[in-house]
Amino acid sequence: QVQLVESGGGLVQAGGSLRLSCAASFSIDSMGWFRQTPGKQRELVAHVTSGGSTIYTDSVKGRFTISRDYTKNTVDLQMNSLKPEDTAVYYCRATVRVNIYWGQGTQVTVSS
Repeated sequence: QVQLVESGGGLVQAGGSLRLSCAASFSIDSMGWFRQTPGKQRELVAHVTSGGSTIYTDSVKGRFTISRDYTKNTVDLQMNSLKPEDTAVYYCRATVRVNIYWGQGTQVTVSS
């Protein structure tokens, strides 16, 4: 059973930065970050494949950077120039073959 442990959420003013980290209990294929606000579906924020290819949702391009450490089985999300609309619960997701695993979520709140 893969376990994902997230850290790094919190409260920050608009324009500020936060860094989210996710550690997997063992080797995984692809990893990504999703976010969800009340009443809305969970949406992809950024994703990195086993080969290192990255994908970002349009609203975070140029502001967020996803990075991965293959030796430590971790994925980080550096979030800069944060906006109030980035406020959400952020979830780490890992894929191992056809299985998908989710972290417990970490709250990110951006005040205006």
